[in-house]
Amino acid sequence: MTSRLILWALRAPGGLSAVVMACNLGGLAVITTELFLSGFLSRLGSNWISTFIGVSVYPAIGALAGIVLAVRDRRHYFGWLDQHRPPTEHEARRLLRLPLAITIRALAIWLPGVIVAAAIFAHATEDRSFPVVLSMFTLGGLESAALTYLIVDRLIRPTIPVVAEVLDETAHWSNTVLARVLVTFAVAGAVPLLMLVTVLADPSTDSDDRIRTGIYLAIVGLSAGVVATAALARAVATPMHTLRDALDRIAHGDLEARVTINSTSEIGRLEHSVNELAANLSERERMRTVFGRHVGDEVAERALSGSPSLTGDMREATALFVDVTGSVALATELAPHDFVAKLNRLLTIVVAATEDNHGLVNKFEGDAALCIFGAPIALDDNATPALKAARRIRDEVAALGELDVGIGIARGCVFAGDVGTDTRLEFTVIGDAVNEAARLTTEAKLVPRRILASQAVIDAASDAERTQWILHDTLHLRGRKEPTPGWTDVPAAVPASPASIHRNGTVPQDAPRPAAPQPPKPADR
Repeated sequence: MTSRLILWALRAPGGLSAVVMACNLGGLAVITTELFLSGFLSRLGSNWISTFIGVSVYPAIGALAGIVLAVRDRRHYFGWLDQHRPPTEHEARRLLRLPLAITIRALAIWLPGVIVAAAIFAHATEDRSFPVVLSMFTLGGLESAALTYLIVDRLIRPTIPVVAEVLDETAHWSNTVLARVLVTFAVAGAVPLLMLVTVLADPSTDSDDRIRTGIYLAIVGLSAGVVATAALARAVATPMHTLRDALDRIAHGDLEARVTINSTSEIGRLEHSVNELAANLSERERMRTVFGRHVGDEVAERALSGSPSLTGDMREATALFVDVTGSVALATELAPHDFVAKLNRLLTIVVAATEDNHGLVNKFEGDAALCIFGAPIALDDNATPALKAARRIRDEVAALGELDVGIGIARGCVFAGDVGTDTRLEFTVIGDAVNEAARLTTEAKLVPRRILASQAVIDAASDAERTQWILHDTLHLRGRKEPTPGWTDVPAAVPASPASIHRNGTVPQDAPRPAAPQPPKPADR
């Protein structure tokens, strides 16, 4: 019901003026009732009608002026709403000042009326109780203005989400939580109690009238207190509950969680900050994902969590190098997008085999890839995963049948860390093992099994893995003085055919063993 009234007051041309007039008439009604219960009106004598007419002249003029100004305010502050468009930045900032502007104007209209009414009433009574009447009307005006502030502040709340899309900051110093609490206290407690003090301090009021007035003011204070405090509590508790839910969702990984900015107080700032937090975390996660695609998740995590300075250390790592055989000829024969598509399918195999064996694809070098096992994440055994990954890459590439590759594997002490400058860094590994793996790759293109591993890799591998490798040859690699033993994997044994199995279940030594599928014949690179 309240929401419907608020929406009506926003949309109707006379909605704002009706709200403002209701607040002012409410304050006037409280004053009149108080004067009646306190017995003040009975002291006006036989000329009370003319006195009331004289007192009513200014309120009538003030009410008319207030209605005209409120209708103007409706067009001035909410014209963009009638035109079905978002507000400009100037209109949005002006709207945030509306509660304060209308409240100050209400006080300005009340002030002359308070003085005029107090003077006329005091002159019409024998005791000339000008201070008492002035206090009553002043407190009534303050009650009316405070109520106007709270209601208008609540009235503009449905427009705040639209304003928030225009302004980065929806808070205004006049709409803080502290200001609302103080105004609510004035409406609920301070002003009714001061009215009661005024009545009790009036020597012209007898005891019965004081009791009746005291009970009335207590009812007014309690009623206003319940409504104002409930509205204040709801205005704080509801957005805080929404904020808590949003933060819980963000904490559990839902970075798309957002809250609607519905307040012009510090709560609105908090709502805006939560949205910025979610947006920044979402952008950070997006950058982490994009960064991880380029350099690997481990390197991305290391870069995002560490300092921007150049860092690195010496590691015992295994390097695996994969290179396409005959890539120059393929690039000449195939259209560029076809060649790239083949490369992407190859690299998909390389990445999957490397990451499944806890390695890092450090970089793509055209039609080649450098994979590292043991850096930046240390592994207790980095040789065995590298050998497993090499065999898997070779088998899957051969099964795909599109490209031929050579794979070299070497192990040794390398520098694993950042190289570059303070403004441009790259994680890489530098050392003899990397160079050796690249040289072995060139030789592996001529080996039937397409894989060559150095002696250090075989020595560091597990016992089970070593049984699957045999010494192929001792190689003289370009750029190296000492010869390098090159190891290749043993073809997997294939079960013999049923016809070649003896009745006792043994396989004859001369039974044929089909060879494992071989990669395509190497072409010149």
